[in-house]
Amino acid sequence: MTRFPRVPLIFAGISFLAFWFSGMSLCFLTNEVITRFVRDGVMVLALIIPIRAGMGINFSIVVGALSAQVGLILVLDFGFGGMAGLFMMAALGLLFSLLMGIIIGICLNRVKNREMITTIIIGFVATSIYQLIFMVGYGTLIRPTNQEMMLSRGIGIRNMVDLEMFRGLLDTLWLIRLGSVELPVFMILAVLGFGLGIKYLTLTRLGKAFAIVGQSFEKARALGMDADMIRIKAIVLSTLIACLGHLFYILNIGMLNVYTAHMNTDIFSCAALLAGGATLTHARVRHAFLGILLFHSLFIVSPQAGQNVFGNPALGEYFRSFVAYGTIAFALILNAGKKTPKTLVEKDIKI
Repeated sequence: MTRFPRVPLIFAGISFLAFWFSGMSLCFLTNEVITRFVRDGVMVLALIIPIRAGMGINFSIVVGALSAQVGLILVLDFGFGGMAGLFMMAALGLLFSLLMGIIIGICLNRVKNREMITTIIIGFVATSIYQLIFMVGYGTLIRPTNQEMMLSRGIGIRNMVDLEMFRGLLDTLWLIRLGSVELPVFMILAVLGFGLGIKYLTLTRLGKAFAIVGQSFEKARALGMDADMIRIKAIVLSTLIACLGHLFYILNIGMLNVYTAHMNTDIFSCAALLAGGATLTHARVRHAFLGILLFHSLFIVSPQAGQNVFGNPALGEYFRSFVAYGTIAFALILNAGKKTPKTLVEKDIKI
């Protein structure tokens, strides 16, 4: 009989205690968790494919988030709004994500077994280049069309950009109210659709190729598979999904913090996935959904619990940071040495 993973069980216990001491209503917590589910769900799912391909946690999903922001800024600059603007920003973001994903995949093929630290550095480098372009390049090398986005000196984009043209475009679609609980049905179905899509992908020939490469790079090559290309495909898919996930996040917020909106998307997504029971070598869709529920429940109630228990809400805020980084360390320590169950054999895939 399979035991329930220790990490989700421990998080469930801590979340329940924090909720008890916070004194929050169940309706309020439910609404907040639903909001976080539609806001962050797709970004967490973006981490699954590289893990299955044996590349560990892809911290370079930040690049996918940056691609989404670039597409959004360009659409706002040219003044497109409504569904046409939404499709245009998605298309531009996906185009940038595709190009960046290919480059990242090629880089990671040169640093095998050091993918995670490499993706962290790639995220920092991409952030620096992005900020340089929109702080200095926009208004000097790049001539803006929408002057309202620019700083008063005419160089650089303002820190905060209002998304009034897109606010509520997706969140209010098929919105149902059950008492005090609001259900954005379209967005919930969209996140669940991404989850089902990834689940289906794992059952396809490509998904099984990811699993074989993740289990043994040498075995994959012995079977005649182009393991390097398969790894590139895994990173490209992860970056594309992250781009769309970040678009959902930005549209749900309704404001774009141009220079910091993408920051910590990798850390929080990683923490949520690990809190759901995933490891560096084994991740499934159910881990993502369970992790979002547990991690964000604790994330929501911890400040108020700190206020009620210690009389200091700042302790709860500090605890939020501890939860994010501590989850990663805690999950890695508990799962150290665990291997992916080798249930896939050569006959499962036709070369």
